[in-house]
Amino acid sequence: MSEAEAAVWNRLEALEKRTLRELFAADPARVDTLSSHLAIPGGAILFDWSKTHLDADHLAAFEDLAEAAGFGGKRDALLSGEIVNVSEGRAAEHTAQRGFGSSDSVAVAAALHARMHMLVDAIHSGALGEVEHLIHIGIGGSALGPALALDALTREDGALVDVHVVSNIDGCALEVAMDCCDPATTLIAVASKTFTTTETMTNAMSALAWLREGGVDDPYGRVIALTASPDKAVEWGVDETRVLPFQESVGGRYSLWSSIGFPVALALGWEGFSEMLEGAAAFDQHFADTDGRANLALRAAFADQYYAHLRGCQTRACFAYDERLALLPSYLQQLEMESNGKSVTADGAPVSGPTAPITWGGVGTDAQHAVFQLLHQGTNLVPVDFIAAIRAGDMLDPAHHRILLMNCFAQGAALMAGRPSDDGARAYPGDRPSATILLDDVTPASFGALIAFHEHRTFANAVLMGINPFDQFGVELGKEIAKSIEQGGVAFDPSTAALLKAAGL
Repeated sequence: MSEAEAAVWNRLEALEKRTLRELFAADPARVDTLSSHLAIPGGAILFDWSKTHLDADHLAAFEDLAEAAGFGGKRDALLSGEIVNVSEGRAAEHTAQRGFGSSDSVAVAAALHARMHMLVDAIHSGALGEVEHLIHIGIGGSALGPALALDALTREDGALVDVHVVSNIDGCALEVAMDCCDPATTLIAVASKTFTTTETMTNAMSALAWLREGGVDDPYGRVIALTASPDKAVEWGVDETRVLPFQESVGGRYSLWSSIGFPVALALGWEGFSEMLEGAAAFDQHFADTDGRANLALRAAFADQYYAHLRGCQTRACFAYDERLALLPSYLQQLEMESNGKSVTADGAPVSGPTAPITWGGVGTDAQHAVFQLLHQGTNLVPVDFIAAIRAGDMLDPAHHRILLMNCFAQGAALMAGRPSDDGARAYPGDRPSATILLDDVTPASFGALIAFHEHRTFANAVLMGINPFDQFGVELGKEIAKSIEQGGVAFDPSTAALLKAAGL
């Protein structure tokens, strides 16, 4: 941390910590100050951070922190395709998939999208025979993004092709998908950046065996490869015409916009996938053009840093009050914790404070009857994000959605206001923060913008902490040990050795 950054943190720590009630009483325009609408294709999204403890003094100090941390220059480097993943010497070019990046990278992304577009249209037109199902096999970013997008965007109008996303090496997961599909009308998408991921390739081999046993003469002819290593896919047996590459500079947890989004395009049709890219690009434009507290991703990062550093919050919760976004908390866990769960800065020095909090959450109203007891009366202070949509995703009595939204807004109000009581068991302390993101509707465009917001929020947090959000070496050690167990001849601690023996390994 530079001297300038340390000085700002000292200033932040010295600022008065007023209650939410005091902040609203002191500033009648607080809602207008900390709420913003973002226009996107076909609608808008409201971002409301007024129920957080940010005030004018904290916002001004955080703006100074962003300047001291070089936020503007690092943002420009990200969006222009410069090397920002310093530990691996790479750019991070997920925004190039949406049209923001170096001209060469944007052109390559467009060409790869055109290739995917042609294959999607060919499948829909019957060029590969009758296709009713797709089993999409991946793990991590190769599965979480597609699973979320499919669940969010195909409920209302259905899918052109029935897609099942399989990530777990547990054979039960693959069996469930195979039981829903007919081998004669099923394609297999194998999504792996390196085309060597153990879980993915093991599942892929089992899927090929299932096709063969189901009477498919050429199982490899039913495979679509989604990879940054096309040569390995061809070597594995996939026909070159059915390999959809993406750039090496696109990280796994940021790869939904690349050919990893193939199952989304196949299910929605290309128009829907294109609208998702346009929604993300709308947020990219905002992120690129807007400075300081008006930048929605940076403002969210200011709140994140406030609670982690100044209030000692170790977790942040996300509750989607919309069944279509039920998988969003799981997606954000990887995006935020794999990106910012680090203990050294980008230059390798130990971090001087907390980095990523633990991201968790659930779906309203289910979560109200499960975990909200702790949020309201527990001893942990947990910042909460509420995410909802004005338009319902169902055709039932409008009372369903009305009650859903009333509960969403009531929870934020209750967390803030609390309720005193002489009976401690019935007392609510209040002054508990929340933010609300309100979509007009869950559409491909609004979904794309919502995910892009969280990507840029994650990056903004990384800049303020001085870390590299684009590597993930922490996931490698366990993989290496698993391989050494398979190879044998390695001694382990007594506990692990006893577990291996008990399991017959």
